[in-house]
Amino acid sequence: MRYYPVNLDIQNKNCLVIGGGGVAERKIKTLIKCGALVTAVSIKASDSVKTLAKLHKINLKIKKYETSDLTNMFLVIGATNNNRINSEISKDAKKLKVICNIADYPKKCDFILPAIVKRGDLVISVSTSGKSPALAKKIKKELEKSFGEEYAKTLDIMGFIRKILLNKAHEPEEHKSVFEKLINLQLCKAIKKKNVNAVKTIICEALGDKYSNEASLCDKTLIKNILEH
Repeated sequence: MRYYPVNLDIQNKNCLVIGGGGVAERKIKTLIKCGALVTAVSIKASDSVKTLAKLHKINLKIKKYETSDLTNMFLVIGATNNNRINSEISKDAKKLKVICNIADYPKKCDFILPAIVKRGDLVISVSTSGKSPALAKKIKKELEKSFGEEYAKTLDIMGFIRKILLNKAHEPEEHKSVFEKLINLQLCKAIKKKNVNAVKTIICEALGDKYSNEASLCDKTLIKNILEH
């Protein structure tokens, strides 16, 4: 494998998508979800892309691609059906040091986009290093069956517990056993069943008497809200 796996922070960063069809639309929507400031450039755009522009979700420019469109961009995604234009985008991006992805053309990319399963803040990515998007899609569907919304809620609870424990004046390494217990005591399964009492019991047992105040705080501020939504 020659790719370096990484989760990229694009919050409030300028990102450019060249293209206005179905592929471009999917790329645009993912960028928006990740907090990017999205500009789309295309001679034609789908109704959905135009709607995103009308809602001020993106800046849409109905025009031909030009090298100057890359000015001040953090990354660019080429999603046109024209190989010549896609190659031009890749060359321009390299010259201007803008990280680049060309849809379905790994050799022209600085990075490739994996298939993604998202459950709240839990993100599971599947990559075949560009060899078989079809296989990545199949694996994604299998993962979607195995990892339901209960994993998002479990992560919210564990994240909250981690935050309040880190506020205590001792080494974070001490917390490792707490989170191992939360997992081994099947917190996720209890959340899937929406069994509030079981969730409380698991948290109290995992935290122990040493963290009784923290367990009480979890009960009052978090558990019911997470399980009821």
